[in-house]
Amino acid sequence: MKRTTSPIRPRAHALLIALALAATTAAADDGPEFHLGGYVRAAASVNLQDAPETRQDDAGTLSMLRGTLLLDGDARMGPFRVKGIARAVREYQTDYLDRLEKRVKAGTPGGPGSDMMDYLYNEAEMRELYVEFDASDRVQFRLGKQQVVWGETDFFRAMDVVHGFDYRWRAFLEPENEELRKPLILANVMIQVPEAQGALQFLFRPGWDRRQDIGNTADLAGGRWRPQPYRGVDTLSATDYDPRHPEGDVRDKTWGARWSGRAGPVNYSLAYLQTYNPDPVLNSAFFPYKKAPGGLLGDWIHPRNDVVGATLSGYVQPIDAVLSTELVYTKDAAFNTGSRSLFPGVLPEGLGGILRRDTFTTMLRMDKNLDLRNLIGTSKQSMFSVQFFNTRILDFDRQDDIVMNVGYATRKKRDSALLTALLGMHYDGDRINPQIAAGWDMSYGGGFVIPSVDVVMGDLWRLKVEADLFFGGKPRRPGDLDSSTSTMGYFRDNNQLYVRLTRQF
Repeated sequence: MKRTTSPIRPRAHALLIALALAATTAAADDGPEFHLGGYVRAAASVNLQDAPETRQDDAGTLSMLRGTLLLDGDARMGPFRVKGIARAVREYQTDYLDRLEKRVKAGTPGGPGSDMMDYLYNEAEMRELYVEFDASDRVQFRLGKQQVVWGETDFFRAMDVVHGFDYRWRAFLEPENEELRKPLILANVMIQVPEAQGALQFLFRPGWDRRQDIGNTADLAGGRWRPQPYRGVDTLSATDYDPRHPEGDVRDKTWGARWSGRAGPVNYSLAYLQTYNPDPVLNSAFFPYKKAPGGLLGDWIHPRNDVVGATLSGYVQPIDAVLSTELVYTKDAAFNTGSRSLFPGVLPEGLGGILRRDTFTTMLRMDKNLDLRNLIGTSKQSMFSVQFFNTRILDFDRQDDIVMNVGYATRKKRDSALLTALLGMHYDGDRINPQIAAGWDMSYGGGFVIPSVDVVMGDLWRLKVEADLFFGGKPRRPGDLDSSTSTMGYFRDNNQLYVRLTRQF
């Protein structure tokens, strides 16, 4: 697999630096203001179960020991505001990761999983660098590498599809989306229209991003969050990423527009986005899709598609709660097909080619404050949130033989529904904040429970302790011929205890 090590393409890098210098020059006479913040963080996780892929008993062993430095700088110089966020991460290779890497080298060598630490976990990059300025009282420009948030769902995404997410180091469990979202180089224009109580936003992506900045990135290289039974198996030794496929070229120019406003007590938005399939699909070497792949089994691609969405939220007094919804129509979502292996026991399932189908995603959510002070002694009201999430394949035909994922035989259903809930509590004047989150896969079975507690220690220190517990979902052991393993089954035998200490500055 080819990899790009430069954090930003040279042409884009030059533009971003030029923008920053322009802002600096303009600021010289106006007395620049500068602020630097950020954090230093240490995090560790421990396996609570044995991973069947290795010969040793992995329960109780360190699966992660991670250090992070994040610098967040703001400068105001005349009419310009410059923002830069840089992050450096370094992980210690625990005995467990060393065992997984040795398994990769023995069974599937030649891919990036043979250098697991640098490919999956270590990084140093300028995550955001942009210049912001007001062209008038109504028009604001933001130019450069940045994040744009169009949705507010927990765990799973409906309208928050401007960016892909990097799930390699902790799957979907990290609560701060801004840490997982992959920033893009964008021209972002916001036009305020107070007469209509709203604002119009335009996005233009000139196609200067790195190949790995498009779509979601999951662990395909055999690390600790590779779905079972593939921990220690590097799929990228036999496949590659193709960022220049004719249906999904990272150099393509894409754009979007969003109107957000308020009508009486209701907040709403309408949006269109030309983007890429969030999850990659495999352009199979046996059934090529519009281009012959270079990988032995195929190439991972993110085909381009169109997204139209709407959001709605408002306070409903009779139930004393905020109700919200996100409705998203995706034209030409891409899926892999082929639930039967072409060579059982040798080739994975899902090599039957790529199929495009329209989908409709629905998110319904209720946020409500609960007074639990007399019941469990909290210091103030607790926040309860419940969310229903469903994606329907509109022109579904079972004969299409769409699979959940390459490497599994499970067929995708017409509807894929999830139910999640979250209860956040506060004790000791907000210094001790327990939380419990849970999710249930209503279509395929299984779920998760995540109890955690955040401890605030003065103005600068934060401690988080969390257990990530998965249940249900059919497992697939090494050597099994799979029939019904789905999303929650991927995480079987991977319960974790997670501890995180942060020093802010």
